[in-house]
Amino acid sequence: MVAYEVDLAVRAEDALLELPQEGRQEIMETLAAALVRPREWPQPGGWHAAVVFGPRSWICFTSFLGGIQVIDVGWAG
Repeated sequence: MVAYEVDLAVRAEDALLELPQEGRQEIMETLAAALVRPREWPQPGGWHAAVVFGPRSWICFTSFLGGIQVIDVGWAG
């Protein structure tokens, strides 16, 4: 099993804090889904980003060697 690092941008951290527990849980599940698919990450070091959707959530992220940086999150709850 490969371990990846996750860095949350301040905007993403703030958004998570404002969500109810159900929203935070779904965002974390969406994040986990993104982590297990590193082949779908954008090339590290660039300005490209990717979006992964959950049932009622989404995360926008960039990548670096060994992990991802979550730029923003959303939940339609």
